[in-house]
Amino acid sequence: MAVVRVRQHVNPLSGKYQAPVEVPSWSAAFANPQQPLHIDIGCGKGVFLLSMARLVPEWNFLGLEIRKPVVESAQKRQQEAELTNLHFMYCNVNISLRSLLESWGDQNPLQQVSIQFPDPWFKKRHQKRRVLQPELVGTLAEFLPAGGRLVVQSDVEEVAVDMCDRLAENPNFQRQDQDWLPQSPFPAQTDRERVTLEQGLPVYRAIFTRS
Repeated sequence: MAVVRVRQHVNPLSGKYQAPVEVPSWSAAFANPQQPLHIDIGCGKGVFLLSMARLVPEWNFLGLEIRKPVVESAQKRQQEAELTNLHFMYCNVNISLRSLLESWGDQNPLQQVSIQFPDPWFKKRHQKRRVLQPELVGTLAEFLPAGGRLVVQSDVEEVAVDMCDRLAENPNFQRQDQDWLPQSPFPAQTDRERVTLEQGLPVYRAIFTRS
């Protein structure tokens, strides 16, 4: 398979990323669209979701990613693996997530969301580019059911703290444990997680539950 070369970071506030995505037919995207749904925001190459879809066939997995060439590569891998409980989409989640979730109507199967190793955007003037903004937190609180989970992970403590602070500001989310989780709650790893752990470096993890 050809190597996909793409910019590591893109500015989600750029005009080219402001168009809402076309909502797909969920019955075409998934063999059983009413299975519990896990959305991975910023899914990258899709390595994590490809593994999860194999390991947990009774769930559906939706990967959302802002870098189009990366999504196209992930889609090709999904098609080659013939996984019918996995779907990848190119979109800016802060623009399109609400319309995607609204399209399910009363049959919304969302049960779990993950945001793993997002772009850190260290400079203060760039932090408005970080993926987890208050409006996105509000959308997740609106569409996750009671007991639904939101899992955040980062190898940058500052970014993990910022995500936790954003979620803690919303009264609908409660953190399960005030300490960082020693292990991932998932049976699969992202590329970044694997490399970080192989280097003996820490990963900062937290789980929030929709109350």
